[in-house]
Amino acid sequence: MMEDDDEEDEEDNEDDEQDGEVEEDDNEDEEESTLTFKDGVNPLDLVEDGTFTDQLYQKFVGMDYEALAEKKRKTLVDNRPGGSVKKVRQDDLSGASMEEILEAMNYGMQRRSRKRKKKGRRKGSRNKLTPEITRLLGDATYHYALGNFEEAVPILSEVIMKAPHLPDAYHTLGLVHHALGNEKKALNFYTIAAHLAPRDSSLWELLFDWFNTRGQTPRAIYCISRAITADPKNINLKYCRASLYVKVGDYRRAAASYEHIVQTCPDDVEALKTGANMYKLCGQLERSVHILGEYLKSHPTEPELSVINLLASMLMQNDAHSDALQHIKRAQLVSCSKKELPLEMKVKEGICHAYLGNSEKAEMLFSALEQKSADHAELITEVADSFMSLEQYSSALKYYLMLKGTADTNNGFLHIKMARCYLSLNDRVQAISCFYLALKALENNIDARLTLASLLLEEAREEDAILLLSPLDNIDCSDLQTDKSEPWWCNGKVKLKLCHIYRAKGMHKEFVDTIYSLVREALCIEVLQQKVRVKKRLTKSVLLERVKVLNNHQMDNLLCGSISVTPASDMSRANRAKKLLEKKAKVKEEKRAKTMAAGADWQSDDSDEDPPEEVHKASPLPDLLKDKENYDLIIDLCKSLASLHKYCEALEIINLALKVTRNISSVAEELRSLGAQIAYNTPDPEHGLDCVKYIADQHPYSYAAWNCYYKVITRFDDWYARHFKFLRGKRDKLKDCAAPMIISGHHLTRKSRHQDAAREYLEAYKLLPENALINLCVGTALINLALGLRLQNKHQSVAQGLAFLYNNLRLCENSQEALYNLARAFHHIGLVTLATVYYQHVTVTFGEKQLSICILSTKRVEQRILLEWSLEITAPSER
Repeated sequence: MMEDDDEEDEEDNEDDEQDGEVEEDDNEDEEESTLTFKDGVNPLDLVEDGTFTDQLYQKFVGMDYEALAEKKRKTLVDNRPGGSVKKVRQDDLSGASMEEILEAMNYGMQRRSRKRKKKGRRKGSRNKLTPEITRLLGDATYHYALGNFEEAVPILSEVIMKAPHLPDAYHTLGLVHHALGNEKKALNFYTIAAHLAPRDSSLWELLFDWFNTRGQTPRAIYCISRAITADPKNINLKYCRASLYVKVGDYRRAAASYEHIVQTCPDDVEALKTGANMYKLCGQLERSVHILGEYLKSHPTEPELSVINLLASMLMQNDAHSDALQHIKRAQLVSCSKKELPLEMKVKEGICHAYLGNSEKAEMLFSALEQKSADHAELITEVADSFMSLEQYSSALKYYLMLKGTADTNNGFLHIKMARCYLSLNDRVQAISCFYLALKALENNIDARLTLASLLLEEAREEDAILLLSPLDNIDCSDLQTDKSEPWWCNGKVKLKLCHIYRAKGMHKEFVDTIYSLVREALCIEVLQQKVRVKKRLTKSVLLERVKVLNNHQMDNLLCGSISVTPASDMSRANRAKKLLEKKAKVKEEKRAKTMAAGADWQSDDSDEDPPEEVHKASPLPDLLKDKENYDLIIDLCKSLASLHKYCEALEIINLALKVTRNISSVAEELRSLGAQIAYNTPDPEHGLDCVKYIADQHPYSYAAWNCYYKVITRFDDWYARHFKFLRGKRDKLKDCAAPMIISGHHLTRKSRHQDAAREYLEAYKLLPENALINLCVGTALINLALGLRLQNKHQSVAQGLAFLYNNLRLCENSQEALYNLARAFHHIGLVTLATVYYQHVTVTFGEKQLSICILSTKRVEQRILLEWSLEITAPSER
């Protein structure tokens, strides 16, 4: 039985070999059959106007997914037996005989034949051309050969109508239209022909040439990929596709393409090295090492030196110097046993020894460079850079100096490397000299300029550092508007370094001129970035721009229906934009209809057009808020602005800085204090109002804070209305705080509401009865109240007011100001004699004893005059 099975398997294998060609043809037919025309569709109508759209393509391309699924379902139904045996319901078994049940249970358990089922059509099943079609094709080809292109077009059109799935007719018609100059129609007919004959590589190459010459690289890649599928042994096509991947920057696919070429042609060294470099560019260094190592394993006796050299370079980049050294030694043993290694590989061997700690061996290998320094500058530079990375600066400097007589003498980067070596060896003089030489060739190298400035400052050469960082001949950035590159003196790092020098030297004006504009711009950008970004509404122009992707996808050729060369994300976004435009158009039409129905004139609203785009600029000082030292710089800048009487600029910087430093309490507190001080001195305190308000809020029991707050707010006309809520909140929250009461009393006094003012002052007096200012305020309020016409007990109000003024005099220790206030009070109420006495006390300087004696001697006079004044007031009423 086993022998019979083996014989049957051998027969099956023989049949498979004999039918290999059949199966290949079957696959071809299977692929060719994926493109058919639906009934009632005229292919010529699709390309008549030289354009092609997705909607027409759905009419044109036959058998979509649903049709294919329906075909497979029909095939399964035709081949399946009448009843399913996977799940036999009890109802189906009822009334059946035992033989039928056993037959149902045994269904599908029979031994399957090992002979593989053949797929596709059988040989000879291809639809043959009718004699009429053959004759028409011959006539059309004859006219094309003679140059009678106009006569060939109707004949080929007739062929297409009678045999729409014949690719030769489309190909010939494409040639005819190409000869007539109808490039778009020719392209569409070529594409139909290519899809009807997908195994014809020449058609896909024709399409590839067309797209490639017009710069449509994604479509060219698709066409050449189909050509490679049709002719997989064509290496030139694979080279072209790999180069296209490199052109578009798709290094991963380019590397895979070159690797496929190597698999087809194992001895193609150039493809191998290019593929390894592509893997390196896309970050797959291990893959590069792998494919190069596999090549060397497959060529153990005759390795290619260039491959070993490339592999050694990649291993060295991966810090695998020991492995690289082994490969170099292997190359020397296998292929270079009778001659020396190339100098490039000897240098790599020396570098490996240097990294592995064999300095003597490395120097011996590098000795060849000393004799040929002029011809191998790149190798010398590589050696010197290696010593730099190993921090062996003396050795690195030795090889850098070897390049002095070469063409790289004027290379600025060479002098920078030499300067760093000198700097690491603590030779500052030589380092400064090398940096100056480097800046002659590389004046826009910011790092080198800043390093040199730091060296000059360490050598106490501040003037040279300022000259190094200052623009030449006072040139400003605005003078170079035509140049796209920013000049070095406008760089934020350079200006920051320069301002630190001015700041240390106390040169406030130069310090402000250098850094103010940059700090302001940087803070403005930081504030804008911290704002909550509202989702931007897409404008009509943006939507139309996105919809262009669909137009490019449709293009004017048949290829767009075959494969999507546009990313799926872009297609999805374009479809959403299209739907949104349709929705907007529908809403607009409804508005128009509604307006017209109401009898009004319709005016199109184009308000959804482009608003001015917001340009997001990069910050000139990106690290301004990342360093504590820079916060001190901002504070010093504000102080310098205040010292130069630029109060508005200082307050603007403070407000911007407060918006971005709220989380740093110490810095914010210092900024607010500085803002309050500046607002106290400036005539326009608008920008500093928040600062003084914050200081008063944080220090409610500080009279200095309330004095500053009151002085600032009283410069506004409607200050009380703007700050009433704040003052009322403080009074309600802090019952023992007298300052808000006094400020309210001042406001009422200015409004001549002396009774309300006296009430506020008396509330404050309850809290601070020994406060001289409060006693003065209460006294003046009562005196002013007594001067009113409606007050009946004026003498009582005057007596109380004078009592508070005398209390103020006592608390002020008989100061001239207190004496003057008392004299003015007597003057206002008409007691001129007493007013004269106190005016004299103000003008004459007394000692303490004289002043006390004078006060005691005048008490009796005051009492007598007050008594007389009260009698004068009350006498008329008694009469």
